[in-house]
Amino acid sequence: MNTYHKYMITKPLTFSRLRRLLTAALCTAAFAPHAEVPLEYHASVAAQASSESLAPYMLGSWNGGRYVEGNGIWQEAGISKPLDRDSRFSWSAGVDYIAGWGSETDYDRWHPDTKGWGTNADRRPILRLQQLFGEIKYRSLFLTAGMKYSRSGIVDDALSSGDLIRSNNASPIPGVAVGFIDFQDIPFTKGWVQIDGELMYGRMTDSGFKDREFNFYSGVRAINLWYNYKRVYFRTKPTQPFSVTVGLQAAGLFGGASYTYQKGVIKRDIVRGFKLKDAFQMLIPREGGEAYYTGSHIGSWDLKATCRLRDSSTLSAYFEWLWEDGSGIGKMNGFDGLWGLEYKFARKGAVTKIVAEYLDFVNQSGPIHFAPQDHPYNDLTGHAQGADDYYNNGDYGAYTNYGMSIGTPFLKAPVYNRSGMLSYMHNRSRGFHLALGGDPSDRWSYRAMVSYQRAGGNGWMPVTRRLHNTSAMLEAKVLPLTSLPGFEISARMAFDSGSLRGDNFGAQLRFAYSGDLNIKSGKK
Repeated sequence: MNTYHKYMITKPLTFSRLRRLLTAALCTAAFAPHAEVPLEYHASVAAQASSESLAPYMLGSWNGGRYVEGNGIWQEAGISKPLDRDSRFSWSAGVDYIAGWGSETDYDRWHPDTKGWGTNADRRPILRLQQLFGEIKYRSLFLTAGMKYSRSGIVDDALSSGDLIRSNNASPIPGVAVGFIDFQDIPFTKGWVQIDGELMYGRMTDSGFKDREFNFYSGVRAINLWYNYKRVYFRTKPTQPFSVTVGLQAAGLFGGASYTYQKGVIKRDIVRGFKLKDAFQMLIPREGGEAYYTGSHIGSWDLKATCRLRDSSTLSAYFEWLWEDGSGIGKMNGFDGLWGLEYKFARKGAVTKIVAEYLDFVNQSGPIHFAPQDHPYNDLTGHAQGADDYYNNGDYGAYTNYGMSIGTPFLKAPVYNRSGMLSYMHNRSRGFHLALGGDPSDRWSYRAMVSYQRAGGNGWMPVTRRLHNTSAMLEAKVLPLTSLPGFEISARMAFDSGSLRGDNFGAQLRFAYSGDLNIKSGKK
């Protein structure tokens, strides 16, 4: 067993071992006889300006948590060795960093010594690691260790409002994942039925961020948490005129420690740490114990139907039905979820793809949640599984990474709560999202988006009047030099308007270059 395999299989996951894993993988290939290692690299500089200290919704979303600040300048670079999907065995590794300056944001903070309120300014580090991973593939299976961007489910990452469970909105979570490299034919079905699946365990690293932005007055501060994600999809033969994809996603947080504050005082603290038993119970949740179910759980039932038209264009209809507990799994939460239509033209042109989506999160299985176990001094025996409070959990906090939504960015993420609350304050919301993209020529492309939503607080704290918001973005990309095909210039403009997100306008200009090279080694 070589060094690379040894670290992948036998060693626990730490940042130092991830660095050694990457080095070992590169060395393994470098000293192989007559080896040729293909590498892909990229570098960019982006400058952004906004009327507020945080970026407008559509400028700060769908980019892996890169550009949350309203104003700043950042330099990014990375290099990776891609997987060879055609070979039986292949490996991949990569690293990606961001360095730069971003605007400072003030968050409310309770000061127990003075018994009064003040502000706490927060600014992200000038240097941060965006990706660092090693990956191996054998036949149709992969194993990944580290921080790496993940695939979404059935939605289009470029134009959709975002996958409900795991979108491309937040920065990657360090962990280990195993699954199918893509959809695979199920034996004995002759390609008519395919399967895709993934299982991932990760360790959240945003405890310091939570300490900087929490108000220490009310709410839950959950730190040192662990993360679990799994999904399984089935798809009929995609080359047929009509095909269907159906499946389930589920994710959650577990372990760590939680501190519940009321009026500046810790009223409840739970220190769990990490237990192997908890990891197994997150895989298949079981009732029992002090918290009924180990960890917090969120998931979706997903379906996508695609029709191929005679001119080779495609029309797809899809939904993701969100759930938080048994009532949601049983679809007792009305129309809650993401409902979408996608039309993809047969060839490039002024418009190549159109996406229209309706999002609804207002039912939440009803307004009341009641469990007799929570109230031992009453005679009521019935249950009411309502007030689901999507993406929030009383013991594990919000479903976020560094304040950004791991799932859909459509709902206002906790990083935008200047009050220092680390929860989704307005998840009882509904609205629509429209987007289109085009490639008018080989040298430039664009995408345009607009969304509208109305919100009424969350599952436990409604508001006296509904808030509304309209957001829009226009992005254009151009390849200006035929002699330098890897050089790209992109510009984006976006705004928010309304009582939910406030009035905010921002713009970004980005210069990027990407390319590839081959490293040859070994004796002739």
